[in-house]
Amino acid sequence: MVQECLFDNFMKITAIILTSNEQIHLERCLDSLAGVATEILVVDCFSSDSTRDIALRKGARFVQREWVNYATQFNWALTQLNPDTDWVLRLDADETVSSALAKEITERISTVNEDVDGIFVSRQMFFQSQIIKYGGLFPLKVIRLFRFGRGACENRWMDEHIKVKGKTIEFAGEITDDNLNSLTWWTDKHNKYSSREAIDLLNLEFNFMNHDTVANLRQWTQPGLKRWVKERIYARLPTSIRSFLYFSYRYFLRLGFLDGQSGATFHFLQGFWYRYLVDAKITEVKRFALEKNVDIKIAIAEILKINV
Repeated sequence: MVQECLFDNFMKITAIILTSNEQIHLERCLDSLAGVATEILVVDCFSSDSTRDIALRKGARFVQREWVNYATQFNWALTQLNPDTDWVLRLDADETVSSALAKEITERISTVNEDVDGIFVSRQMFFQSQIIKYGGLFPLKVIRLFRFGRGACENRWMDEHIKVKGKTIEFAGEITDDNLNSLTWWTDKHNKYSSREAIDLLNLEFNFMNHDTVANLRQWTQPGLKRWVKERIYARLPTSIRSFLYFSYRYFLRLGFLDGQSGATFHFLQGFWYRYLVDAKITEVKRFALEKNVDIKIAIAEILKINV
């Protein structure tokens, strides 16, 4: 059951968790929110496991909706929140709020200035039960807390971030990503991710849908800088070499090799294999469009099986 928050400041925090067959993670995730979230909304895309039972047993509000992509699902979830919500906390089912971050939220959230719309927190990742410390990526600083009505998820197919218009601050505590599924599950998931990321990169070239991005050099936030480099530099490199260059940067220049054997697997798969797969799919879509003389959106639907 969702517990009452530990602070007495009349601030209502609603956590949004999107799920699809997350029985292996959900209870751990919900337990980490005890004393932090006033309400928890689980938005599920018709799981076939015990996700629903776990959510209801833990006192979360449970709704279901067909999946399109993360951004669409999350932004729809925002429309389902009660109007008295003050803050929204975004959390994935395989993530947990650390005790340090929970304490920080309960002690500081009521003192945040009214002109602050979003709060950055650190996101630390585990892979095969080992923490990933190197590669120039971790810990990531991401907005996971934002005032209700002042933020939303980027409308894109992959690598979505929360956008806010007003000021932001940072909390020192961490959210931990520790997925417990097998490597086979991980590679299958990233194969699906690669199709979605291919769409976003193709859109940079063909402009077939609205380009929504947090890319920004002026504010100098980690997500904004990372996205700017990806869209302005990485996306313009030859597809034949850019995944290798990115992996080399992460693994050698940013000391990814210090993450050990599990880290080597992670950096190779996520830093090279995944991005090479994205580029291979981009090449396949463009070749189909050229050979069949069809619109790029038709080629995406035929090759990637996604309607944009």
